[in-house]
Amino acid sequence: MGHNKGLHMVTWILVIVGGLNWLLVGLFSWDIGQIFGGMNSMISRIIYILVGVAAIYELVYHKKTCKVCETMSSPSQPRPSAM
Repeated sequence: MGHNKGLHMVTWILVIVGGLNWLLVGLFSWDIGQIFGGMNSMISRIIYILVGVAAIYELVYHKKTCKVCETMSSPSQPRPSAM
């Protein structure tokens, strides 16, 4: 379980980095990849691939690693009320 928690944290951080990157692109037309030589540099491409793989991982495994989702799917626990 410790390995899965670590993997979940890494993927979560990468998804956050990707989301913040899209925010910067939308607001300022500035891409984090420019720091590493632009979109076509090898390091930027590796980062983009890692962020994309992390997003796919979170889509597939999020419910198993998220405590809130785990609580909501448990029939013995009451569901949190909507605000």
